[in-house]
Amino acid sequence: MESFVGFLQSFLDLGATVILPVAIFLLGLLFGQKPGKAFRSGLTIGVAFVGIFLVVDLLTLNLGPAAQQMVDRLGVDLNVIDVGWPATSSIAWASVVAAFIIPLGLVVNVVMLVTKTTKTMNVDIWNYWHYTFMAAVVYTVSGSVVQGLIAAILFQIVCLKVADWTQPMVEDFYEMPGVTVATGSTISYAPGILIVKLIEKVPGLNKIHADPETIQKRFGIFGDSMVIGLLLGAAIGALAGYGVGDIIEIGMAMAAVMVLMPRMVKILMEGLMPVSESARNWLSKRFGNSEINIGLDAAVLLGHPAVISTALILTPITVLLAVILPGNAVLPFADLATIPFIVAFIVGAAKGNIIHSVITGTIMIALSLYMATDIAPIFTEMTTSADIEMPEGSAMVSSIDQGGNLVNWIIWKFFALFN
Repeated sequence: MESFVGFLQSFLDLGATVILPVAIFLLGLLFGQKPGKAFRSGLTIGVAFVGIFLVVDLLTLNLGPAAQQMVDRLGVDLNVIDVGWPATSSIAWASVVAAFIIPLGLVVNVVMLVTKTTKTMNVDIWNYWHYTFMAAVVYTVSGSVVQGLIAAILFQIVCLKVADWTQPMVEDFYEMPGVTVATGSTISYAPGILIVKLIEKVPGLNKIHADPETIQKRFGIFGDSMVIGLLLGAAIGALAGYGVGDIIEIGMAMAAVMVLMPRMVKILMEGLMPVSESARNWLSKRFGNSEINIGLDAAVLLGHPAVISTALILTPITVLLAVILPGNAVLPFADLATIPFIVAFIVGAAKGNIIHSVITGTIMIALSLYMATDIAPIFTEMTTSADIEMPEGSAMVSSIDQGGNLVNWIIWKFFALFN
């Protein structure tokens, strides 16, 4: 079992840039594409994801240190450290339930496709670690592998159903036909869609139009997405106490993110569309079902400038929330750079309205901080069991990504009732 888990971890360590092209190539063959065409689709998607993650690295390597500087300048004294998704995924794969998750997840997805209880074929195997973390949480509180696996299945079903629910928005707003997103951290913020609908009914707020196109028309050059990235990046640098040179540098990095990310997503769609069309034709012939969507990493939604703009504004807001919220014990840190991923559905529901998105994101992040605080003792126990080194000076650890994940929190609470 340990050797299998080791092999599994080695495979997953290859990352989405290898796993997704292989999955797309195999899917293309399965759905009747010629090997050459299937290979080109997989290779194109691999190239696109290399580009996407290079841009994501550009974002996180600049935003992460700036966020840390903001926290340091405030002198915040909170005893639960946000260790971020990389550490969280390592904790998940160190669990004894990890070896079962990928084969189990694939079976569940196929069964749901055949029974037409989902329209999403989730090839984002790399992000199955969210299901693994859910299983590990329940295993920790129950000591039962079976309960852990049931919890993972429930988490996956919710992810697939939310992916189905949000697919029209992904297609219309993000202009990605045939694509869904079932990434565990992103779907946990889907309730924010309902908050957006409420905001749109509030007198005054519903008259505010703050999408990138409207902003550009109203403010000219200062409303251009590249300039917005420059200004927001520079503002974060100033809040972090950077010198003039570093402020300009982080501003340029955010401007680059605004320009480069949409280009990478365009390349991704070039590779995905032939496979998506082949899948629809294949299923239509055999099951009378022409509706199938390919589930991809939430990174594909970061190409819209409203997503990055919203995330940059929410970064200092998240730090401020941690300071002022009574009862919160989580110090935001490593997951501040993942805010673009968790607000993508909110921005799509708000049709790019940055003000509506920031208001909704603030509410949802406040809830995440409380949930991450609540689960911190379990999270810390899992970290210790996985032999992962605790951050210096921290009493406990948690994360905004999975510790503050609404679906994870609800399922954990349900199983805790019986253990």
